Amino acid sequence: MEGKFAEELYAESLELSKSELKSTSAHDQENKLHECDDDDFWGDSDDKLDKSSDLDREWQRRHDEFHTTGYREGLIAGKEASSQEGFNIGFKQSVLAGYSWGAVRGVTSAFAHLPDELKEKLVEKLEKRNELHGMHESVHSVSTADVLRFFHEDIKAKEALEQSKDVKVSPWQTSHVSHLRNYHQQLESLIHDTPTMDIHLPEPK
Repeated sequence: MEGKFAEELYAESLELSKSELKSTSAHDQENKLHECDDDDFWGDSDDKLDKSSDLDREWQRRHDEFHTTGYREGLIAGKEASSQEGFNIGFKQSVLAGYSWGAVRGVTSAFAHLPDELKEKLVEKLEKRNELHGMHESVHSVSTADVLRFFHEDIKAKEALEQSKDVKVSPWQTSHVSHLRNYHQQLESLIHDTPTMDIHLPEPK
């Protein structure tokens, strides 16, 4: 009787132990599943953060690159437009004066290099021939830098006179302002007195 009771008690204890073991095993398995889910959650979150950071960095890089490129292209375009506008204005202001000065140099040089016989036929008066020779030497003694300076001073004087009629120009400025025009007028007078020199000079403005 006691042996049978012991067997039953042992059997019940064994079943209880198995039940507790299964419960513990199931609980552990559930905990592991939760841990795996948590790991997956944080892993997905880290991946998303990494991708977001990469996109932000790429966007910033592209923004900086195109911003710099656009800024540079804008400066270049503005510079070209400004340069072209300045060239157009300068060309209109200087083309006639430059052409007139070139004509004075060309005519006096051509006459200076003619043989004496042709000079005498072209300009009969010795006085006029000497004037042309003197003018040739005077014109060619003026450097390109001097001509540019004379022209610049002429432009500035005209602008000052346009802004105010009361602006006074100094004698030094006046002599330089009229310098290029004086050469033109002097040559024009010589041509007028010499009918054989059929040359038309453009009137500088």
